[in-house]
This record gives sequence, structure tokens and C-alpha cells, in this order.
Amino acid sequence: MKRSYSITDTKTSRGVKNIFSVSLMMYSLIAIVLILITVLSSFKTKSDLVNNTLGFPRSFTIESYEQVLVHDKFWLYFINSTVVAVGGVVLLLFVSSMAGYGLSKFRFKGKDGLRSYFLLGLMFPIQLGILPLFVMLRALGLINNLFGLILLYAANMSFAVFVFVNFLKTVPDALIECARIDGASEFRIYWKIVLPLSRPVLSTVGLISFVTMWNDFYMPLVFLTKENVRTLTLGVYRYMNNFLENWHLVFAAVTVALIPVIVVFFLFSKQIIAGLTSGAVKE
Repeated sequence: MKRSYSITDTKTSRGVKNIFSVSLMMYSLIAIVLILITVLSSFKTKSDLVNNTLGFPRSFTIESYEQVLVHDKFWLYFINSTVVAVGGVVLLLFVSSMAGYGLSKFRFKGKDGLRSYFLLGLMFPIQLGILPLFVMLRALGLINNLFGLILLYAANMSFAVFVFVNFLKTVPDALIECARIDGASEFRIYWKIVLPLSRPVLSTVGLISFVTMWNDFYMPLVFLTKENVRTLTLGVYRYMNNFLENWHLVFAAVTVALIPVIVVFFLFSKQIIAGLTSGAVKE
């Protein structure tokens, strides 16, 4: 009887796994096809897009890229997005790793409540607090300022703290105690021991956060209204306002915005998986 249950359970698990695998393959195929259509369309003329929407370009042209990057100064949006995403990731990793270290290795009153407070942030998006955030940044003079947006991204660290706490729990306490006995300060322990050991998690949180910040549209729309501080997503949105007139430019702009994200995932996909599974299994 037990053997029959085991065989049935195994078949069910395989069936669920197969369904899941097929679903992921279909999703990946659709995503790849849409990306290819976007890239190919960016090399078409406006008339070619009208008469040959889904086909290969009849003649490859870079006129759309010249218009976007040279005449419309799309490169400025690219630089702004790079500054915001890189700055936000660096500050987020620094603050969240320190918070994770404190919550995982220190004992203090209210520790459980503080950890629950960070976990509570996973349930509510930062957009719910947009009004008090706007008032706060306006009082600080950080509206239309890239640094203000970087601070907002770094403050949204619930997921990062959650990952760091779970990973740092697996770091032996004896290792940190030995460093304290040798006279190392807490910051030196964090900088010389905790951060090097946290490289898999740093890579994972950093890459996921980079993609999120790079693709974000809502926060720049609210806090960056001047032309010289706009990000890539706002630049693409400018073309979308008159899509029928600028749809050949939309494909070129979207392709430019996709390049960093695709490169990041191709180069660091193994690190993302390794970081997410770090500390998942105890030996």
C-alpha cells in the first residue's frame, strides 16, 4: 500500500514538473519572439513598418537610432538611468547588508519587531506612500534631483534585508567571535568578513534591484519632471504619447533600453540563481 502511494505521488510530481516546464518554455518563446520583433522593427523605415509590420526589414536602416540618440538626445536619458540605477543599487546593498548583519548576528530588545517591520514592507508597494514621500523630498529640495530618487530606491529595501538575514544566519557565529577577540571593530568585521562572504547574495540582490530600478516608470514620472533629469522610461513614454506618428522611434528607444537588461542577465544569470539558493539547504 505504501509503495502504491509512493509511485502515485512520484507520477503526480513529475506531471506537475512537466506542466511547469512546458509553461516556462512557452513563456520564454513568446518573450524571445517579441524581443526579436522589437529589434527587427527598430531597423525599419516608417513606411516599411506600415506595410511589413511583422516581417524582416526590406532594407536595414539606422535612421531611427540616429533620430533617437543624436537629434533627440536619448543618450542623456540613458546616462540618467545609469546614474540612478547604479547609485541606488550601491546604496541599497550597503544599507540592507548592514541591516541584515545586525538582525542576524546581534541580540537586542525589539529585534523581532524590527524584523517583522521589514517583512511588512514586502506586502505594501512603495507607491502607497507617494504623497508623504513627495512632501518630504520637496521639503529637502530633492524634487527633480537624481539623488532624491536614489534615496527612495535605497529605502525600499525589505526584500534585500530579508535575503541578507536568511543568508547571514548560515555564517558561523564563531567566525565573528574570533574576529572580536582579535580586536576587530564591528564595522571592520562587517567590511572584511561579512561582505566577502555575502558575494552571492550581493550579486543577486544587486542585479534584481538594478533591473527593477532601470525599468521603473512610476517614481521618475512623479519626482523627475524636468527634461534634463528624465530617465529612459520617461524618454520612451514621450514617444508613446504620439505612437502612430513615432512608432518607428518607439522600437529604437525600447531596443536601446533593453540592451543593459539583456546583457546583465546573460552575464550574471548563474550568480542570480546561486544567490537565491544560498542558505536554502543546511548541511
